[in-house]
Amino acid sequence: MRTVALAATTLLLGLSAGVFFAYSTSVMLALHHVEDRTFIDVMQNINTAILNGWFLTAYVGAFLLAIATTLLHLGSGHRAPLPWLLAATILYGVAFVVTATVNVPLNNTLDAAGPVAAITDPSAVRAAFEGRWVTWNLVRTVASAGSLLTMAIALLRA
Repeated sequence: MRTVALAATTLLLGLSAGVFFAYSTSVMLALHHVEDRTFIDVMQNINTAILNGWFLTAYVGAFLLAIATTLLHLGSGHRAPLPWLLAATILYGVAFVVTATVNVPLNNTLDAAGPVAAITDPSAVRAAFEGRWVTWNLVRTVASAGSLLTMAIALLRA
């Protein structure tokens, strides 16, 4: 049971980290070169599209399974993976908290700007969003990748 939980957690962490990595290494780099209204329109559409069962299962499921897997190992006699599990859970917790406290509020503010055609100063809307969002997405990318790595080490030690 513990090994299956470890493997499932590693899979979900990998999927979630991959989303953040893809934004850092392609999506936001490409969007940086488009005009302001296009940038806002695309990001508003992404904010809507990403709220789907597949993403939410990987994103939330990774955190819940990381906690559950850590707890399963706390109660077992086999504690070799425990430090790595704790590290993975804490690192993913960082990504989770950054998402909830920085990236999602920025997304909500961007969405609250309204339909892109009605925005009077798209340059200001973009400026208030892009740099901060990209910076904190990089934090999520590093934290979730670190979580994946430490969870993989825990899996090897199981």
